[in-house]
Amino acid sequence: MTMENGEQIRLIAMRIRDLRDIAGLSQEEVAQRAGIELSEYAAYETGSRDFSFSHLFNIAEVLGVDISDLLTGESPKLHGYILTRRGQGLSFNRRRQYEYHHLAYNFRDKLAEPFIVTVRQDEPGVEKQAHSHEGQEFDYVLEGTLKIVLGGNELYLQPGDSIYYDSSLPHVMYAIEGDCRFIAVVVKEGAKA
Repeated sequence: MTMENGEQIRLIAMRIRDLRDIAGLSQEEVAQRAGIELSEYAAYETGSRDFSFSHLFNIAEVLGVDISDLLTGESPKLHGYILTRRGQGLSFNRRRQYEYHHLAYNFRDKLAEPFIVTVRQDEPGVEKQAHSHEGQEFDYVLEGTLKIVLGGNELYLQPGDSIYYDSSLPHVMYAIEGDCRFIAVVVKEGAKA
């Protein structure tokens, strides 16, 4: 873990703790509602464990805030539209294998969360932990080969392939034969157009 990443984890942990206190919730309540083991959630609050994106997303939902509030400490302010130029957006790395660029982090009252995700090539035999979150997800592969294990099924996607699924199904992604880059749009539970 780099110092920069360690500082980011510490700040996110502090925001989660503070927002939980403001909401008047116990660690047990947030962990249960977010679908996270209590010991893992407690480690998140102390900053002693790195976050998975899906857990951050679930915690933000439970606390009634936008994920940008946890990542940046600021609430989204824009409405009407947000323009994100190539290579821009809120960049954050969750674990060594995943890099995210949030493409609409500063847009208020989003019904969906759009990202460009890069999954680093995995070493053979490496097993990752599957995660789930409320809502639905759409993934569109731009570069590389993506293996997604979704609800126990192994699916392989090439550039131009897409998948739309119930993201409450446990899922995990692997890059095969080089890094993989894809667009991911997480549609929030209960979102109405």
